[in-house]
Amino acid sequence: MSIFARRKSPPAFDFLPSHFLRLALAEARDAFDEGEVPVGAVVVKEGRVLGRDHNRTKALSDPTAHAELLAITAAAQAIENGRLDGCVLYSTLEPCPMCAGAMVLARIEAVYYAAPDHRYGACGTLFDIPRDPRLAHRVEVYQLAEYAAEAGELMERFFRERRETT
Repeated sequence: MSIFARRKSPPAFDFLPSHFLRLALAEARDAFDEGEVPVGAVVVKEGRVLGRDHNRTKALSDPTAHAELLAITAAAQAIENGRLDGCVLYSTLEPCPMCAGAMVLARIEAVYYAAPDHRYGACGTLFDIPRDPRLAHRVEVYQLAEYAAEAGELMERFFRERRETT
């Protein structure tokens, strides 16, 4: 499968998707090491990382502290603007409805994710919030399938180890 599962050629705003998804995977490994669900995200504009983070729901006692939201917030603070026009978000896992909604509201241009989320995925698996024609802004969606196994394996290992210790 092509890395551009839904488009024949990369969009003009795309810049080294594999590099930035690897940064998101590094964030996911940090989350794993901290006992958080291993999801990482990076927000990029014109090849420059504006925000990056990983899940911190336990550390912050905040159910909204998902990697994507934290990376979006960091990017918005970096440019001092809540509109992230021209920005691309890279995530190790397909964003949930909350994160997909935040991408639309922030005017993210595109999202690349590694593994689909069959339980909460809102970028085409269960819901398709980023491309919903009823919304004022749409986000291009791409899966980088060659990283799905690596991201999925990290998630499986996390939950397997969690079950073994409880």
